[in-house]
Amino acid sequence: MPKMPFPMKQLLYRLSGGRSLRQVIRYGIVGVVQNAVGYGIYLFFTWLGADPKLVVSIAYPIGILISFLGNKKYTFGHKGGIAGSGGRFLLAQACSCGINLGMLAIGVDWLGYPHQLVQLAAIFVCAVFLFLALKFYVFAVRSVPAQQ
Repeated sequence: MPKMPFPMKQLLYRLSGGRSLRQVIRYGIVGVVQNAVGYGIYLFFTWLGADPKLVVSIAYPIGILISFLGNKKYTFGHKGGIAGSGGRFLLAQACSCGINLGMLAIGVDWLGYPHQLVQLAAIFVCAVFLFLALKFYVFAVRSVPAQQ
């Protein structure tokens, strides 16, 4: 395997928060499972004639549950309670859903691209957004103030 150029190593190190890339790999595994299920549901119900934006709106809760459970423990090893992280997670997911619906509205309704391709692109855009949101906001390690 060829060596990575130094700037790439430094970038990956910074993005991973100084840890190994284990989180990125685990996030990818959880994401593949979540999106395979979600995209399968999407293709099936749109094939039956359902509106693409309606299907995305209904399928998101299934993906949200898979993602929360998988990423909380498996990806980020978050030990905190679910109240705080759950609320932050739902906010991040709502933003992701908005990005997804916006991409469908622009890509399909305004630009006329096939909904299947726009949704496939939205999966990747939302995946990057969510990794950053989960790592740095939802499941971020919170420092505890020092006792005096």
